[in-house]
This record gives sequence, structure tokens and C-alpha cells, in this order.
Amino acid sequence: MNTVSLGEDLGIEASADLKERLAAHLEDPAVALDGGAVRRVHTAAMQVLCAFFRSRAEHGRRTELSACSDALRDAARLLGLSAPLGLANDDNATKRTVENAA
Repeated sequence: MNTVSLGEDLGIEASADLKERLAAHLEDPAVALDGGAVRRVHTAAMQVLCAFFRSRAEHGRRTELSACSDALRDAARLLGLSAPLGLANDDNATKRTVENAA
């Protein structure tokens, strides 16, 4: 399984770069995204992540978040994207704060 780091910044300025980095892995049989270092999140990057997950799922390819920072988890929860990103079964998601998700 290939692991792709999402880095620290998923702001709107980083969305095009994120799309390019992920596009290189569209055909991989299995991909783990490491979101453990994410500190800043913008909706545009969340859209890129959802499109990546959806496209890969449509072709039967496995995609998962191998690590997920509080900022990334909060953004997914606030935007209603926990399930599409494989975070729906996280019991702690409702207990997190929202200060870092913006």
C-alpha cells in the first residue's frame, strides 16, 4: 500500500498541488493518506479529498486515512464528510473542538 502525506497545510492555496499529488495515485490498488500532520484545512482541499476517495471507490480501489489530525477530523465532521472519508465510525469525533477547523 502506498502512503501519501497530506502535509501540514490543506488551505485553499494548497488545493491544486494536493490534486496533482493525489492524481499520481489514482490507479494504485491501495492508498493510505497520512493526515496526521494537517494543521490547516480549507473546504477546497476537502472537496479534492472527497473526489479522490469517490473516484477510487468507483473503480474498486482501496483508500484510507492512515492518520488524521484533530483539524482534519473536525473539518470533516463540520462539513458532513466523515463518512465519505472513512471517519464515520469514530466515536471521538463528536467530542473534538472546532478551533482548528477553518
